[in-house]
Amino acid sequence: MCIGAVAYAQEKIYSIVTCPAEDPSQSMNISWAAEEEGSYVLYAPANDKNWKKVRKAIPQECLCTTYDSIYSKTADGKNIYERVRFTKCDATLTHLKAGTEYKYRIYIKGKAESEEYRFKTAGKDKWSAYVISDFHVYTPLPKRLDAAMAMMDRLNEYDDKGEWTLHLGDVTAWGGSYSFWKAMYEKDHFKKYMWAGVNGNHDNMTRVNGQSHEFFRDANFYPRNGYAGQEGVCYHFTYGGVLFIMLNNEAMHTVEGQEAAKAWVEKVVKENPARYVVVCEHYQWFMGANGKASHYARWSELFDRLGVDLALAGNNHIYVRTAPVYAGKETDGTKGTVYLQTPSSDNERGVSCPPEFSHNTDIIKYRWAEGGQTVGGVHMDVNKKRMVLTLLDRNGNVLDKATVLAKKK
Repeated sequence: MCIGAVAYAQEKIYSIVTCPAEDPSQSMNISWAAEEEGSYVLYAPANDKNWKKVRKAIPQECLCTTYDSIYSKTADGKNIYERVRFTKCDATLTHLKAGTEYKYRIYIKGKAESEEYRFKTAGKDKWSAYVISDFHVYTPLPKRLDAAMAMMDRLNEYDDKGEWTLHLGDVTAWGGSYSFWKAMYEKDHFKKYMWAGVNGNHDNMTRVNGQSHEFFRDANFYPRNGYAGQEGVCYHFTYGGVLFIMLNNEAMHTVEGQEAAKAWVEKVVKENPARYVVVCEHYQWFMGANGKASHYARWSELFDRLGVDLALAGNNHIYVRTAPVYAGKETDGTKGTVYLQTPSSDNERGVSCPPEFSHNTDIIKYRWAEGGQTVGGVHMDVNKKRMVLTLLDRNGNVLDKATVLAKKK
């Protein structure tokens, strides 16, 4: 057994990711790791070729030891304790114009230490985004991440106007292994879009079953508007008339944890009126193989009462999509929630989807997986009247479409 250490001192800045602020039409959160203090962001409209309208954002800095001395593996498969300490930097870019593309770089002492990154702020009515999950980044098996990024390419080919990406958890194999986050954030797709996501059970764990949502929290900079103990892990934001509420299933393993999450969701919905309400978590609503209710049974009554339009999840590695459902029955779409869970996208850890299933056959309208080697993603298209969610396979073929109607609140 080879036990070693890993360091990133040769890179001054790394793991840059753009995250939503609570109102991403006016502000945006940027997260990165630095090997020294004193870095900052310069940002400007993307069409400002000479950076004449540049603004500066100073981050909050702290020494991050969240991932230090955690047992892991190197990219070549050697056993290792990751000795990881860095300056965690969280900056909020403010005074942004809605519906506008921006660019930014990270600087230290007047020198650009990063490539150029971009994002688009939320506009008012019409926009599109990409949805993906369960690609389990594991550096000894780099083709997992390659498969997911190839799926992002297919989504971009289907619609090159996508403004941001939503992930539904398990983007890493072990969230405690910082090298996995770092490898992921080096991919070009993280340089082009805002990314928002939920904490998956794999993102919450280490190689030897350590558990902490701090791995997810400290790899990103999400709004700190979650309930007590869940700030930066559970959060909400409104993008183009859609309220997104992000949950942490790992905080809901007890009745008390479940009730705390429900109380928070109800509070957020009541305090943030929006054209659509979308609730996201990692664990599946239904078991894809047989259709049996899973977390649907825990949440459907509250979603009915609050008028949740769309419920998104991952985890099961089988795509499942229902009709609009209210009180356990299919509706015409003028009320009720569409439940949708994404397939896996790493071409390795998928599961089989039998053609026949026995539970909830009246409300489940489509199921799909390719077996052990599954790659799929979802395109989301939004306007004032409806949301359309389209399932694509690895080749960009359209397999399923779901329409979520705007409802009179």
